[in-house]
Amino acid sequence: MNTRQQTIQSLRANPRIPVLILGGGVNGIGLLRELALQGVRCLLVDKADFTAGATSKSSRMIHGGLRYLEHREFKLVRESLHERNRLLANAAHVVAPLKTTIPLFSKFGGAWRSALIFLGFSVRPGSRGSFITNLGLTYYNFVTRKDRRTPKHLLTPHDDALRALPGLNPDIVATATYWDAMITEAERLCIEMIHDARRANPDCAALNYVVLQSVEDNRALLKDLATGESFEVEPKIIVNATGAWVDATNAILGAPTEFIGGTKGSHLVVDCPELYNAIGDQMVYYQHADGRVCIVFRFHDKVIMGSTDIPVDNPDKAHFDDREIEYMLATLHSIFPGIKVTREHIVFAFCGVRPLPSSKSAVTANISRGHAVHLIEPDEQRQIPILCLIGGKWTTFRALAEQAADKLLPHIGATRRTSTADVPIGGGKDFPATDDARTQWIARVAEAKHRAKKRIATLLARYGTAAEVVADTDDTPLGSLPDYSIGEIEWIAANDSIVHLADIVYRRSTIGLLGNANIETLTELAAIVGRVLGWDNEYQTMEVTRALPPQVNGAPRTGTEKSGPSDWTRIMHVMRSGNA
Repeated sequence: MNTRQQTIQSLRANPRIPVLILGGGVNGIGLLRELALQGVRCLLVDKADFTAGATSKSSRMIHGGLRYLEHREFKLVRESLHERNRLLANAAHVVAPLKTTIPLFSKFGGAWRSALIFLGFSVRPGSRGSFITNLGLTYYNFVTRKDRRTPKHLLTPHDDALRALPGLNPDIVATATYWDAMITEAERLCIEMIHDARRANPDCAALNYVVLQSVEDNRALLKDLATGESFEVEPKIIVNATGAWVDATNAILGAPTEFIGGTKGSHLVVDCPELYNAIGDQMVYYQHADGRVCIVFRFHDKVIMGSTDIPVDNPDKAHFDDREIEYMLATLHSIFPGIKVTREHIVFAFCGVRPLPSSKSAVTANISRGHAVHLIEPDEQRQIPILCLIGGKWTTFRALAEQAADKLLPHIGATRRTSTADVPIGGGKDFPATDDARTQWIARVAEAKHRAKKRIATLLARYGTAAEVVADTDDTPLGSLPDYSIGEIEWIAANDSIVHLADIVYRRSTIGLLGNANIETLTELAAIVGRVLGWDNEYQTMEVTRALPPQVNGAPRTGTEKSGPSDWTRIMHVMRSGNA
């Protein structure tokens, strides 16, 4: 695999590329993979790290979009359900069915408001009762009847529901239970798609920390933020897949637009054993009094809860607000009144901006979650057409990539070679699909690599069948985080386009998300990564500081603000003590 420097040198030697993709989120990376499998040479760049935007700030749900039905978005729900099922098959190592329970507080509640929304009126959603909910879930069952990968939904009456979830608000009349899916290693799946693209077409490349500076005639000037060097490429078409930054990017391209009307979604990660035990093996999906849908579910050994839905004009200024913490804790209390979750339980907080299409709706919940592809033709100053990806979500990234590819292929004189609908992603290739098959796979690899079965099981859940490669590395556990090994971190540092320590902590693993980005762990990681990437002690210290999650309004650190002098003192103490 080419190094970063080799890739840039290759582009300088041969700057003519059919497609330049701006934006390294799931939609841009999905398109890179899509085009690579069609034999198209393309370059993807992101001004930050891959997945640093909304892609790594999602709820981690892979879902059909139950509430989209009252907005008459039947096509979107059908597409989402089919794409959900494809991910269950193609990325089975990190995407799994998720049992989901909805507390219902009435039989016919929300029917009138849902009818108004269905007819196109911009009113705030009301609390949905069992009748409306059952109607939507029946449609879910109907859409997937020929490709059923999850059980059918069911309604559970009051007494049985409270026995199943004894912590629930006793005011419920029933619960509805259905199955969607969740993704455990979202960021890693994107990295795996980049690797898939490079394997399918070695002429394709992806570079993080590369920013677009300008476009003139048929040339795009790019700057490598890691080295400060600039270089030019000559694309036939530019794809703007920058999510919430689409309009800002188009302004740089000399094509002002107003495509995006983003909303901020914030989440909390909490360490509360009482809540963890009360939820069980399911997600609880509930509606607050203001009509906003909220979720709470287990994620590894923690609990994720969210989210908010607040209009944002400038995604660069989006930050976690103290009021959002109060809001989410209050909504949870309305569903689990006997469980007290406080700020002290929060180990991490994060927010992202959904790249929703621009809308005049005063109710953010009513803005479409669908996606679209817009082509901006060349003009006198810019000879390159721009294809803009608007909207989209994790579940439907492949469908959006397919639609975008079909629209741009004629512009570069290419045709589709293959469908990606049934192509496994990364470690999903040859993944053992059944419990028995997984048991046998783990036993075989554990014996071959002389590793404990428990360790191989952990690697399989994290990397899929690529675990067999990772198992060949140094299996010495980290002193501060024994669930990871020295060789595992070295492997990521060598293979996954790491520029900063934060890339590993927040976007190649769940270390930061689970609240484990403390100074001791970061310092140990920096020493390991430093050996691979050639960082001296001073640079390691700087990277630890950069990776520390900062305090926001008294909430846990979220990884976006600078640290203070006290952090430097603590880091230097750890390094000098020899614990690095």
